[in-house]
Amino acid sequence: MIASPAQPWRDVLDFWFPEGPTAVVDAETHRKHWVWRMQGGADQAIVARFAELTVRGAEGALDHWADEPEGRLSLIVVLDQFSRSLWRGTPRAFAQDAAALALAMEGLKNGHFQALVTPWFKIAHTQPLGHCEGPDLLERIDLLIRLRQEIASSAQDQLGPIYRSLVKQAEDVRQVIAIFGRHPHRNESLGRQSTPAEKEYLEKGDFPHLRAFRPTRQ
Repeated sequence: MIASPAQPWRDVLDFWFPEGPTAVVDAETHRKHWVWRMQGGADQAIVARFAELTVRGAEGALDHWADEPEGRLSLIVVLDQFSRSLWRGTPRAFAQDAAALALAMEGLKNGHFQALVTPWFKIAHTQPLGHCEGPDLLERIDLLIRLRQEIASSAQDQLGPIYRSLVKQAEDVRQVIAIFGRHPHRNESLGRQSTPAEKEYLEKGDFPHLRAFRPTRQ
């Protein structure tokens, strides 16, 4: 369940998950929440409300949150998501990826992931697996796909299409990483030189994280 008011990560969870821990969620409203989370719709609110908290998290001052499952989830959100909003377009946006990944992997091993009560909590817990670049990224994305498949299979019937689309999104990311070994859309922010193949890919602008939940043409 969501943290009590006495627990310092409550504001993060309440903000990032308007659905809360309820067992009944309207599918269309839930889809809109995912679009908001995944496509930068929360940027201004994060900067206004959580800038100082995000800096503290990046400095390691919130590491004790990881002692409990919901605290770990909240810290992952701060490091993996709020950092992108606060420092969008700069290398610092991705500088917390390794720390977020470590939290997520440890949570898979110590039972914190399994203790989370909703599919949206579990998706957020595992997002660093596909975000943090490195030599094992493809292997981690394969794990991410398997976890999302499990989450989708256990989601409420009316939410099934949403979580199957998140499986597809991870599969699309895998195709990109299999070709390039990294996330090319970050190259400009990180000051990296794009290869000719990456330039061709970037010119299309058809990135998996933006493609998610896009209406399907009939």
